[in-house]
Amino acid sequence: MSLEDDLYQEIILENYRSKKNRRKIEGASLHAEGANPSCGDDLELFLSIEDDVVTDASYEGVGCSICCASANLLCESLHDRSTQEAREILKQFKGMLLDDLEPDFADEISDLEAMQGVKNYPVRIKCALLPWNTLGGLLDGVQ
Repeated sequence: MSLEDDLYQEIILENYRSKKNRRKIEGASLHAEGANPSCGDDLELFLSIEDDVVTDASYEGVGCSICCASANLLCESLHDRSTQEAREILKQFKGMLLDDLEPDFADEISDLEAMQGVKNYPVRIKCALLPWNTLGGLLDGVQ
């Protein structure tokens, strides 16, 4: 295993263990549930939006380490971003996993690239994408 793979694994484990964004936002502007029955992942995503800017993002639920790490990374990447920026991050993340596109995330959210290794395990891609697909559904309702 390469040093880069070790680093990516550490980022995923660190985000899986993090409790910072694992909470319900009372009075959230947007809320949606997502599930992956084949793996047992089940989560709720909460967003607070003010003046078209995500001021807070969180999730609750149960899931494998890939799903929970991905959800935490998603929440971290959205803070203080416009909904349009959130859509662009979503597009890049999905392109990275589904279309083998090279991501170009801003430096402060470059940890998202740690999820790139998931594409080597096709059955786990759904786990990594569950929070992002849930976000996509939420953003579809925002103009």
